Amino acid sequence: MADDRTVLLVVDVQNDFCPGGSLAVPDGDAVVAVVNALGRRFRHVVLTQDWHPAGHASFASSHPGRKPFEVVELAYGPQVLWPDHCVQGTTGAAFHAGLDLPHAEAVIRKGFRRGIDSYSGFIEADRRARTGLEGYLRERSIARVVIAGLATDFCVSWTAQDAARAGFETIVVEDACRAIDLDGSLERAWAEMAAAGIKRVTAATLML
Repeated sequence: MADDRTVLLVVDVQNDFCPGGSLAVPDGDAVVAVVNALGRRFRHVVLTQDWHPAGHASFASSHPGRKPFEVVELAYGPQVLWPDHCVQGTTGAAFHAGLDLPHAEAVIRKGFRRGIDSYSGFIEADRRARTGLEGYLRERSIARVVIAGLATDFCVSWTAQDAARAGFETIVVEDACRAIDLDGSLERAWAEMAAAGIKRVTAATLML
């Protein structure tokens, strides 16, 4: 069992990111059983949840003539455009029905500002707006963050890098994540995480 200064942070295991969802990560639902088993090893569990208003700036449908996966410039810089996903209050935004983490202590919602996307569970894409997760973990005296969820090369990677920048010991459980892998994004993400000092383990090799 993990100690009181370690948290399992489960990133965006939501219906729209699983098979059948509007932005399905290949094999995304395969993380559910691994995450559930991991959860039993942790006293502290926190979830993040993409929570977009309809018409969000990251949706291709909000940009006439644009298609999903094209890149546009928003006020804060380049933005990949996505299919409409995780719209507030919809089935797609709900957590996967198989997720079984009844002892989870908090849900951090992100991406709810209409004009700003948010991959990271800590800081939104403008790199200024904060979700409150860092403060919450510090108030709880958390020192180590173990990350699982979807997708490895976007929300998991950005969350892990921000955790490391904030001074938390950061570990990503590779087999508890799945990737989109858009134009080599998975390889880039692992390289960036390694450069940030983030540990890469499997559920079987995770030492708590």
